[in-house]
Amino acid sequence: MWCKTCRIETNEELCPICGSVTIEDLPTEVYWCAHCAVPVIQVENQADKGFCPICGRKMKYLAADLRPVFPEERLLLELLLGKKPFSYVDKSVWASNSRYYVDGKSFSISSKTFQEADTDVLRQKIEQYKGQNTYEHFDHHIAHFVNANQLRLHYLKDEAYSFIKKAAEKFDEEHIVLSFSGGKDSTVTADIVIKALSNPSLVHIFGDTTLEFPSTIKYATRYRENHPLAIFQIAKNREQVFYDVCEDIGPPARMMRWCCSMFKTGPITRVINSLYRNQQILTFYGIRKSESVSRSKYNRIEDDAESVKIQQQTVASPIFFWKDFDIWLYILSEEVDFNDAYRLGYDRVGCWCCPNNNQRAQFLSRIYMPEQSNKWREFLISFAKKIGKPDAITYVDTGKWKARQGGNGLAAAGDIKIRFTNCTAEDHAKIYSLLRPLDDELIGMFTPFGRVAPELGQKLLNEVLVLDMKTNVPIISIQPFGQDGYKHAVKVKTMNVVDHESLQRMIGYQIRKFNACRKCLKCESLCRAGAISIIGDNYYINPDKCVRCKMCVTAKYLDGGCMMDKYLRTK
Repeated sequence: MWCKTCRIETNEELCPICGSVTIEDLPTEVYWCAHCAVPVIQVENQADKGFCPICGRKMKYLAADLRPVFPEERLLLELLLGKKPFSYVDKSVWASNSRYYVDGKSFSISSKTFQEADTDVLRQKIEQYKGQNTYEHFDHHIAHFVNANQLRLHYLKDEAYSFIKKAAEKFDEEHIVLSFSGGKDSTVTADIVIKALSNPSLVHIFGDTTLEFPSTIKYATRYRENHPLAIFQIAKNREQVFYDVCEDIGPPARMMRWCCSMFKTGPITRVINSLYRNQQILTFYGIRKSESVSRSKYNRIEDDAESVKIQQQTVASPIFFWKDFDIWLYILSEEVDFNDAYRLGYDRVGCWCCPNNNQRAQFLSRIYMPEQSNKWREFLISFAKKIGKPDAITYVDTGKWKARQGGNGLAAAGDIKIRFTNCTAEDHAKIYSLLRPLDDELIGMFTPFGRVAPELGQKLLNEVLVLDMKTNVPIISIQPFGQDGYKHAVKVKTMNVVDHESLQRMIGYQIRKFNACRKCLKCESLCRAGAISIIGDNYYINPDKCVRCKMCVTAKYLDGGCMMDKYLRTK
């Protein structure tokens, strides 16, 4: 904890000096000791700030954050810069994004350098020299790094242990879950939670997105072997093929990452439902404030329906305020096994083709995953041509595809448009166009509005009524209908309600789902009661589980009523 008034660190929630409430977010900076060749993290305005804890000499400011450069990345850096291999082998090498620090002296590498590098030549040279690469000097520098930052490590562990124990107080241990991605943050979170709760048998859920680094799959396997008492569940979408979905609705982009719901959150929701049904759980996540602007807006403990992607869980983030520096200090001090992708130079490990990846990450993938990278680039170029981009290669290679928004140029874009006409014979009745015949799937999608009662409708019209759950009064009438210009149609009439327009808007959302559903699994994650499921090609709402909260048809939680509205909307 940090007291803003007294400018001191403490493990107490109230400052022992002034009694004011303390905060967890400590302002920090990284300094460099030239004598010890080591970076040291310093808290703002601490008494001995700027002096090395080992030798006592004056240090200089280096960076806001830092990560170690392992020998594998160091060798690549030397080759990329055209230097003699092993030029930096005895140096203390660190990095922050694409800025490197060699014995405290910094230089940056431009995105253009990564983009234009001959990765085929670099790959050959790496193969030639990697057998001579050594960890001897690296290990020496890391030993100094660990020694110089012991006080910081003790503080991080003590504060995290306290947070974890307090967050877990209201939950039985069998309702505590570790979200495990195979990245450094989830690795640290899993390790520190297991130690804080003294429980090696906690449930781990590994989200295999099918787009993982090969090293991530290897690490997940290794982790399971090293944690034999852990309950290790794999969440994987085995029904969808990433490239097929890309062909249909376009590749994910920075503002349209449909892949997260379809290949990560959705499958994880299914595992949670299978283990806990509709019971609330506590999930420890490796989310950190410094990772992105969006994550900086999260709370350290989050259960708000608008913020939590999976409604069944309360999310707690023990390392929320940690920097990259802190993560690596913990891993290297505690000798925690980690994903080997970080040794190669990746600073983030998720989906290898994520649109949030920078040029340096793409550069690394061209070296270490050449076949996958070439296949992905060829697909992107083909897609760019399909949607009418004049210079498809430039559009792809400069990363402009990552800024794509909406479904312009895609045939699938027509599926999200809600087409209807007002019925001239009845008030409050609309005739909606369907892309396929009315069936039990669409009828079942009216479950959030009330009790679906096919037995009460007019048999000759194949009418189905929906009754208000409290009064048993009919509020919706559904029947198949023939309408000029519509191949398939349904007439939906609202009755005995105060706000017909609002109800028809929510009905329109369900029509959109019926027409446009791509099994993105967002609705499954949204349903706190676990009532929604995608079974085969069908969207199903279990009437016995549905609590009629209407979250699945409320724009506050699901804009447009369907995620496809966001991904396929055209300008």
